[in-house]
Amino acid sequence: MALLAIHSFFKLLVFTFFILAPAAQASEWIEYSSNGFATLTHYSLPLNYIASCGCTAESTHYPTAALSQMAYGSSTAYGPACGRCFNLTLLNTFLSVPPFYPSEQKSIVVKVTDLCPLSTTGWCNATTNGPNAAGNYLNFDLAYPSTSIPSNFFPSNASYYGYTDFGVWNISYESVSCNGWEGWNDAAALGSVTGQGPESVCCAADPTNSSNTCTSYSDHNGIA
Repeated sequence: MALLAIHSFFKLLVFTFFILAPAAQASEWIEYSSNGFATLTHYSLPLNYIASCGCTAESTHYPTAALSQMAYGSSTAYGPACGRCFNLTLLNTFLSVPPFYPSEQKSIVVKVTDLCPLSTTGWCNATTNGPNAAGNYLNFDLAYPSTSIPSNFFPSNASYYGYTDFGVWNISYESVSCNGWEGWNDAAALGSVTGQGPESVCCAADPTNSSNTCTSYSDHNGIA
C-alpha cells in the first residue's frame, strides 16, 4: 500500500508539473502598455532576409525592428509581437555624456519582424524581474541602415561629441495600426512567407485582437 501511495503521488507530481509548467513559463513574458518608454538600438538585417517571425522578404524594404525577447513573447521563431506596428520617437541619447537632446524629435513607424534574444547583458535583457540598464522593459532593435530609412534619421552633433552614432537612444513608443506603416500598401510586404509551413511562421498583417495575433511558438512547443 505504501508503494502504491508513493507511485500515485509521483504520477500526480509529474502530471502537475507538465500541466502547470507552460502556464508558469508564459507568465514570465513582459506585459506592456500600448504606449510608454523604451530603448532603441540598431542592427544589420540583410535585404530580403527572413527573420524570426517569418514575415515576407519584401517587408525588409520598409522600416522593421526586432523586439526584446521577453516582450516579444517567445524564445524562438514567432511570438505575439510579430507583425505589430509601433510609432517610435527619439527622445535623447543614453550613453553619451552629456545626453544629447535633438532640437527636432524624429519618429518612425516600424513593424516587428524579428526577435532580439535575451542575454545577461545588453539592451534586450529585461525580464519581469527587472529592466535593462536604461531602466526600460522594452528594447526595439531597428533594422538600420535600411533602404527605407534616411541615412540622417538619427540626429547627431559630431563637432561636440566627435562621433555620429550614439548607439542607444531613449524613446517613447506607441502601438499603432499597421495602416500607418510604410509597407501597408504593398501586399507583398504583408503576412508570412509562403512555403515554410503554417506551424513555423506567423507574421500578422495588422494584429488587433487575439483572433489575428500570433501565439507564442516556444510556449506552444514547450521550449524554454
